[in-house]
Amino acid sequence: MRARAATIGDLEGVFRDLSTRMSDEYVAAGKDSKVAYDNLMMNLKEGRAHALVEGDKTVAIIAWHESSDAADTLFAAQEGFFNAVTVRFCRRHILHIQALAGNLPIRSRSWLQRADVAKWFRVIGYVESGQENGATVFELPPARAAQSVRAA
Repeated sequence: MRARAATIGDLEGVFRDLSTRMSDEYVAAGKDSKVAYDNLMMNLKEGRAHALVEGDKTVAIIAWHESSDAADTLFAAQEGFFNAVTVRFCRRHILHIQALAGNLPIRSRSWLQRADVAKWFRVIGYVESGQENGATVFELPPARAAQSVRAA
């Protein structure tokens, strides 16, 4: 797997075959896939979106936007993205995004109460930091803090 700057074609391709779990996530968040698409498009146009590519096929899009205290992520994926191999890649790539965002904490949210989702975030290095508007908020501490936590 590799990452590169996302294109409109990547975004369209992922949404043509969007995984059911992503559609369920958007509905649980009170949005539909059109709203998610539009939000990802805005970040893509601002240069804050990466396509995650397996072979020659884009299987996911991750985007982020910085606020004063963190960088929040947006995500869309096809079903083929969700496997054990992607976890290692995502761990490295989220650290790359964190560096691009000035080493801010990275915040991601999940509206689905699935054990596999929480485990995936933990394996990558996130910690659960509470609830917000019905979502579980996961936070990846700044890189230096994350290294200190692992060393302890």
